[in-house]
Amino acid sequence: MTATSPVISVVIPLLNEEGNLKLLHQKLTEVLAAMGQPYEIIFINDGSTDASAHILNELFQADPAVHVIHFQQNFGKTAGLVAGFRHSRGEIIITLDADLQDDPAEIPALLAKLNEGFDLVAAWRYNRQDPIDKTWPSRIFNWGVSTFSGVRLHDFNCGFKVYRRAVTERILLYSDFHRFIPVLAVGQGFRAAELPVQHHPRHAGVSKYGAGRTVRGLLDFITVLFLTTYLKHPLRLFGVAGLAMFGLGGLIEFYLAIEWLRRTLGLAEVEPIGTRPLFTVGILAMILGIQLFSTGLLGEMIRYFTFRPDQEYAIKQILQHES
Repeated sequence: MTATSPVISVVIPLLNEEGNLKLLHQKLTEVLAAMGQPYEIIFINDGSTDASAHILNELFQADPAVHVIHFQQNFGKTAGLVAGFRHSRGEIIITLDADLQDDPAEIPALLAKLNEGFDLVAAWRYNRQDPIDKTWPSRIFNWGVSTFSGVRLHDFNCGFKVYRRAVTERILLYSDFHRFIPVLAVGQGFRAAELPVQHHPRHAGVSKYGAGRTVRGLLDFITVLFLTTYLKHPLRLFGVAGLAMFGLGGLIEFYLAIEWLRRTLGLAEVEPIGTRPLFTVGILAMILGIQLFSTGLLGEMIRYFTFRPDQEYAIKQILQHES
């Protein structure tokens, strides 16, 4: 690796992967060197408490292609990817996990698929080597995201992806949005594809993902759908809902007005409308309709347009070779 600006940047967020890092670096180096393109490997240490930081520092000292970002504490995978994207220099960016379940040998095939005219190619772990308590929830999750977003991929959760730089510069990530990068990218007009890849059992260490991410993933997916579908035209969703609620309340009050008129004119013996619960329901429906119509997703839009990626993490140290 020379001082030439890299064409390929490999971004690897990690947490407590001391048993995998040296072998991962070896496998990556073999594949990338054989491709004949200048490259860099960026490790983001997301607050590891094992020997990962020490091993990464050793790799940095031994290999000019390696750069390391140490976070002050654990900020999550999305923050790690954001930091890696911001500090990468390549026109092609590759992301993968550090557990060696993703095979670096698949990188040339993913890049070949990217060169067919796509902006993002996601790996599809078609024969996933994980326990059933991870695979089945993931299948349900992938089905739901594909169905409701319209982005026809089989494996949104896989961290093994290749991107053109324009994608990583355009999309905004926070919370746990890393699971929905293809949805966000397609929402910005980019072309996404997927490619089946081999998947291996974890080489060392333990998975960092628990059942709690399911609820967070659902809430994040709802937000992503709003941001990608209704961000530019929020009234298409909330305007319709607001008008429907206001219209329902209006019909209720119109009916009660007729009842009041019948009672006033002596045409029928009916209960006074002011004491009826339906009267309150109608008023509340009209108020709710006005609120839906006027507010929409104002809170999420403010968050989206004022978002600053560098506020999502705190860097303790950056180890980077001079260009």
